[in-house]
Amino acid sequence: MTSDDRCAGLAATARALAEGEVGSRELVGRTLARITAAQDTLNAFRIVRTEAALAEADAADEELAAGVRRPLLGVPVAVKDDIDVAGEPTAFGCRGTFPPAAEDAEAVRRLRAAGAVIVGKTHTCELGQWPCTEGPVFGATRNPWNLAYTPGGSSGGSAAAVAAGLVPAALGSDGAGSVRIPAAWTHLVGIKPQRGRISTWPRADDFQGISVHGTLARTVADAALLLDAASGNHAGDPYRPPAVSASDAVGRDPGRLRIALSLKPPFSALPARLRPEVRARVVELAGRLDALGHDVEEADPPYGRIGLSFVPRATVGLAEWVRDIPEPALLDRRTRDAARLGRLLDGAPLRAARRAEAALHRRFGAFFSSYDVVLTPTTAAPPPLIGALLPLGGLATDRAMIAACPYAWPWNVLGWPAVNVPAGFAGDGLPVGAQLLGPAGGEPLLVSLAARLEAEVRWHDRWPGAESPAL
Repeated sequence: MTSDDRCAGLAATARALAEGEVGSRELVGRTLARITAAQDTLNAFRIVRTEAALAEADAADEELAAGVRRPLLGVPVAVKDDIDVAGEPTAFGCRGTFPPAAEDAEAVRRLRAAGAVIVGKTHTCELGQWPCTEGPVFGATRNPWNLAYTPGGSSGGSAAAVAAGLVPAALGSDGAGSVRIPAAWTHLVGIKPQRGRISTWPRADDFQGISVHGTLARTVADAALLLDAASGNHAGDPYRPPAVSASDAVGRDPGRLRIALSLKPPFSALPARLRPEVRARVVELAGRLDALGHDVEEADPPYGRIGLSFVPRATVGLAEWVRDIPEPALLDRRTRDAARLGRLLDGAPLRAARRAEAALHRRFGAFFSSYDVVLTPTTAAPPPLIGALLPLGGLATDRAMIAACPYAWPWNVLGWPAVNVPAGFAGDGLPVGAQLLGPAGGEPLLVSLAARLEAEVRWHDRWPGAESPAL
């Protein structure tokens, strides 16, 4: 590897370390230097673990010298700041003083078991509620493609760090699109796996089951590798899907697939309209899939009133997080109002929402008897300017969120897998994305299709321009 290794991905970095082309301490040192240089402009990290990461890199170098080989041995990665890292606070975008976590979250424990070096924890908006990554406690995380715009949210810090080449891959979380939306707006692959694929322990049923951990990377292979490394369950997990290997699916021919192109936003109480420039990019991507031999036709999944199942679970889950906040008076007024609604819905409405999932699975399962994959826009619009949502009240924020991001959340209710793939650029040269959506256990099929599309489009060859001060 050269001294400028920001173009190297996760798998290539792991190979270079295993083959002795570079040492982990040297590599992690360069990573930390890039993070420091970008922090004043990009502002991707809440916590940078300089001393701890270098110590972990030294330990990895000792193992490598002894002939030990693990999938990510010595490779620097980042995790979102809603995931516990032992010895570090988990503030989840909030103001106040938080105690250090006593133990690693199960996902972090598994990354460490694979040999990864955790270089830091990335910014997220307050309790992951909004499709932007900014707030009074840390300012704004910026999009490496244009620093005037948000990278999205709530996993915006992880997305910005990967898109700018600060780290080769990162973990995020996705409760209503929070991996897929920032992946779309920063030109990345973002995998939201099946519920339970990556443990959310110590929060066994995070946001009442609608939130999962997912991966962000520049390529399908790298996102799949991080997914496999982080996957697995804690003894206390309520969800235990059958194991799959995402990495094994990368080079597999997906076969000729029946793909439903769905451009109509799911029903919500607030209006949403697909912007023409985003529609054009998604339709072009559908044309690519058609040219690859797949049968693509317009068809909408049977969404119905699926939103009635989302709101109680989301708000009750938010109220559960708020109960654990050391200084709740410091929370945004919108957060406190949403948590108050969650406390009201924590009873019969929540039970009804949870019961509805079985019927939804049957209804959507019948749709997948006719189609293998659904293709939709990931968002209805390109990323907004920094600060666009910050001064709004609760209802105005909801209107803005639904207008920009109406497509992602139904798959959180279902708990099924989804993959954002880059779809090109719109507006002022800003990235947009498309979702590949599948049924339960569908990660291998989605990954194989995304990898085949990537080989055709080669989105990973395009980087944010040199005009960005972050690079």
